[in-house]
Amino acid sequence: MNPRTLFRTVAVAEAVTWAFLLLGMFLKYGTRSTEALVPPAGAVHGFVFLCFVVTLVFVWINQRWSALTGLLGLCSAIVPFATIPYERWIERRGQLAGAWRLAPGAETPRNPVERVQAWVLRSPLVALLVAVAGISVVFSVLLLVGPPGSSS
Repeated sequence: MNPRTLFRTVAVAEAVTWAFLLLGMFLKYGTRSTEALVPPAGAVHGFVFLCFVVTLVFVWINQRWSALTGLLGLCSAIVPFATIPYERWIERRGQLAGAWRLAPGAETPRNPVERVQAWVLRSPLVALLVAVAGISVVFSVLLLVGPPGSSS
């Protein structure tokens, strides 16, 4: 999977989970018919949001985006459905082109962050397990803290 495919997949997933969450919120607050969708929609959206952030940073490093481009990407995850126009914008600018720079046999890492990325590209299954475990820990802590605006 190249940077373009990975980023596009996670950007679309983030937008889809926004739709799921907004549907749940509409049913809870707009129609007052049920709040049953909000907890699972919030959980799925929160997990995919964290996956989007990790993916964005990973692609940002690979593509050597400017700080502004990367920060705009992070902000796009906060606005419902904005990850899709953001992905299209960086695609049009050619900022998703190419393969993984630090894949085995390619460029040599120049700093600690690039060394981590090179390790991930050399050991993708181990890295995936570490990433899922890490995101799960962050997700679990956030669940314990409670939803935004809760008075726990």
